[in-house]
Amino acid sequence: MQHQESGWSVGLDIGGTKTLAVLLDPSGTPSGQVRLPTERGAEAVVDTAATAAAQLLTRADLTADDLTGIGIGLPGIVDPVGGRVEHAVNLGIESGVPLAEEVSGALAARLNGRGGSRPVPVRLENDLNAAALGAAHLRGEGGGDLAFLALGTGLAAGLVLDGRLHRGVGGAAGEIGHLVYQPGGRPCPCGQRGCLEQYASGTSLRLAWPGPGDRPAPVALFEAVAAGDEAALAVQREFADAVAAAVRVLLLTADVAHVVIGGGVSELGAPLLQVVRERLDHSARESGFLASMRMAERVDLAPHGVPVGAVGAALVGRKES
Repeated sequence: MQHQESGWSVGLDIGGTKTLAVLLDPSGTPSGQVRLPTERGAEAVVDTAATAAAQLLTRADLTADDLTGIGIGLPGIVDPVGGRVEHAVNLGIESGVPLAEEVSGALAARLNGRGGSRPVPVRLENDLNAAALGAAHLRGEGGGDLAFLALGTGLAAGLVLDGRLHRGVGGAAGEIGHLVYQPGGRPCPCGQRGCLEQYASGTSLRLAWPGPGDRPAPVALFEAVAAGDEAALAVQREFADAVAAAVRVLLLTADVAHVVIGGGVSELGAPLLQVVRERLDHSARESGFLASMRMAERVDLAPHGVPVGAVGAALVGRKES
């Protein structure tokens, strides 16, 4: 990542249910967090973002003049240059909203005289790209290559190449969830059939193994496998094969040093990593070429309990993207 500016910065990871804000000190270390529920609609999103940022600054006894900037990672179609977002359906935002400008203004109002002498610059980024930046930063690989593979509602990856985000010509770099994995397979909302995310995502697991209502589907599935359930083992194997295929796509196309698995399913922790590595090793036994790439060694999990997306957004806030 290009270290263009340094200083205090705030990162906001805005999801469909929660908004997580992190304060990053000049050394790049997270030094405070605020978590607030996300409410739908542009006005509510702006209000929550400004409130979270103001709370962080107040707790740290900082003013707007102490900040290099604020970064926001959020889903939807994001214009990082213009600071606008649209089609963020999980946030209730459809038409284009100048979110960066509106959050900057709302924060100035929240600080009520403590804001300093200038408005705080606010920068936007797609949430997956922000998470990729955060993962690279936390691994200490600011100048390296890394893919952040998110296993959540869908499946997609954020790419950091030569220390910088790689968005692609149309911003679709890393949308590997819509590669056809099983021709003629399960229908996908994108209009194709057999897309990879229909086999390697939290949604696919929930459909394949609903489990008891009080347990998340991934947890219920892995518990059933541990208890010796053969049907659960078959579902787990299919899922692990699909995730391993996603890892292979990233390593064979971008040849990144590491693929970091994040998203909701990654909360399974070591058992998930173990089965994915096993499937990668299985493929390597059948191919000397794949064996030479040591794929299983290059996949890892995002650090547990660390707000990777918010940290990456804070880096966006200080132009390290």
